[in-house]
Amino acid sequence: MSTAQEIAQLPQRPEAPQQTSQFRLSRPQIVGPDAPESPFPILLSGPVQKGFGRGSKDLGCPTANLPDESFTPMSSVTKTGIYYGYAQVLPQTESKLSAEDIKVHPMVMSLGWNPHYNNEKLTAEIHIMHDFASDFYGYEMKAVVLGYIRPELRYTSREALIDDIEVDKQVALNSLDRPGYSKFSEDAHFN
Repeated sequence: MSTAQEIAQLPQRPEAPQQTSQFRLSRPQIVGPDAPESPFPILLSGPVQKGFGRGSKDLGCPTANLPDESFTPMSSVTKTGIYYGYAQVLPQTESKLSAEDIKVHPMVMSLGWNPHYNNEKLTAEIHIMHDFASDFYGYEMKAVVLGYIRPELRYTSREALIDDIEVDKQVALNSLDRPGYSKFSEDAHFN
């Protein structure tokens, strides 16, 4: 298995597999063992950056992007793909976030090049499963990545990608709803 960081060093990235309807039908509703195994948990943190602006507008799934240097602890030990865990946005002194916004919430994360969009740069995009009233660019975000859901895929349509994102969210919630995972919502990494 090549790590995301090793793939980033290649002159040309390998082609992502094509998403098929058979793949979606065969997806498990819970992934991973009963508790995280090495290399998990992986702790990440960094200020939220502006991304491509596609998450909210194009996919109905707003994402918070981490700066490159903050996801090296993950990209150096994992492959590209979709992951799950918990995340928290930390309040600032003059915060526009509510008490509910700054709680620890389940998340799904894409680590890779988003082959549907042919990105040229490795990114880490986190979708926190909570409806925020406002954006939080520049705020510090912390995440605990606990497991792997699936590989990055190339999609034939935006709708197929959206369908898989919705399945990813449900798989993450189901997988986190086990004692070996749910305890990480109170991890010392979070404030």
